[in-house]
Amino acid sequence: MKHTTKILTTLTLFTTISTAQDLQPSAPPQDHPIFLVGATVHTISGETIENGVVSITEGKIGIVADHEIMSRIRLSADTEIIDLTGKHLYPGMIDSITKLGLQEISAVRAMNDYNEVGDMTPEVRAYVSVNPDSIVIPTVRSNGILTFGVFPTGGTIPGRASILQPEGWTNEDMTLTRDAGLIINWPRMRNTGKNKSKANERRDQTLENINTIFDNATAYAAKHNETDLQLEAITTVLPSENQNPIFINANDYDQITTAINWAISRNLRPIIVGGRDAHLCTDLLLATNTPVIIGGTYNFLKSADAPYDQPYTLPAKLEQAGVLWSLTMSGRHAHERNLPEAIAITLAHSSDLGFTQEAALRGITLNAATILGLESSLGSIETGKSATLFVTDSNILDVTSIVTHAWIQGRSIDLANKQTKLRDKYQEKYRQLNLIESED
Repeated sequence: MKHTTKILTTLTLFTTISTAQDLQPSAPPQDHPIFLVGATVHTISGETIENGVVSITEGKIGIVADHEIMSRIRLSADTEIIDLTGKHLYPGMIDSITKLGLQEISAVRAMNDYNEVGDMTPEVRAYVSVNPDSIVIPTVRSNGILTFGVFPTGGTIPGRASILQPEGWTNEDMTLTRDAGLIINWPRMRNTGKNKSKANERRDQTLENINTIFDNATAYAAKHNETDLQLEAITTVLPSENQNPIFINANDYDQITTAINWAISRNLRPIIVGGRDAHLCTDLLLATNTPVIIGGTYNFLKSADAPYDQPYTLPAKLEQAGVLWSLTMSGRHAHERNLPEAIAITLAHSSDLGFTQEAALRGITLNAATILGLESSLGSIETGKSATLFVTDSNILDVTSIVTHAWIQGRSIDLANKQTKLRDKYQEKYRQLNLIESED
């Protein structure tokens, strides 16, 4: 009986894993010019163009102009003109911190590949473990998130982030940046309670370990005879011509200030991730040119007597102070698609702080691209940038909006996913039962 149970369990697990796959083929490269005509073009970096025109050629954005330009240009015979009258055109949104492709079904241990064994594993690069057949990834692109960061978690130094796009046959095809920067989970600096002394000991030991590995990496970079993968990975963030940033997970004021001062003392490039108390240390953030990737708006309050809208107003406070920021769903698995709704909540609660829709959109497009070092190719609709765009039937910050078209590097993306197929399945059921009207 025990053997039978084991076999059934194994078969169930195999069936679960085999069905948790995206079976859609990857889109082919663009092979003809495309003109997107008539939409409201949200360029992000410039003025919004009513009734605009955007052309796509060989995966790049070409013309960005008013509709009148169509009367002054000659189109080739193979040009495809897509009428987007009444719709909105945006650059692809960016969720900087996710577990996309690293986690599929959280209850199945074999499908969670975001936490490496060990406290310090800087040699880990996240893209290596990304599953390109994940069924979660298509749900992201169907709501306009066309670029995402993948962050390993766990330990003090869990590894290095990678930047990917949700389209490609393999994880190599999907990857834009294999090594986007080193991740450090900064310890809590101020501890309270009956275990305060032990917590402080752990904090001091963690800081000592961080300093030791960075000291060793500095010595290793100066001279070494044999390759050490751990220290080699740390050298990528040390001062150099191609220095990568360090993403420091820190929320409390003491964490943020201590982490920034430590990083600057070593001439590193810090980026604060989470940043719940970032509005309390904007002077330091500005003085050190430190960006903040805000860890979502769906967060608990810091304390019971905090303002109810505290998580919602953080982006507006950083914008008001002049700090470069972006918003992420912060690895909330399978909720990455809700990124535009998360920033919309911020906008709704921050009008009295002068927060605008343009600032909100920058926080999930161009600001994110700038922080990740991709501003030359992503984040706005500009000539020469990657044609990574999407179209909606209404304002993307409206929860009822629907993404109707998307392109990644000029490739037309199929927006179907398991959830849309289930929707279509049960709509057909209710049509057959005459509970809803049939579509013409």
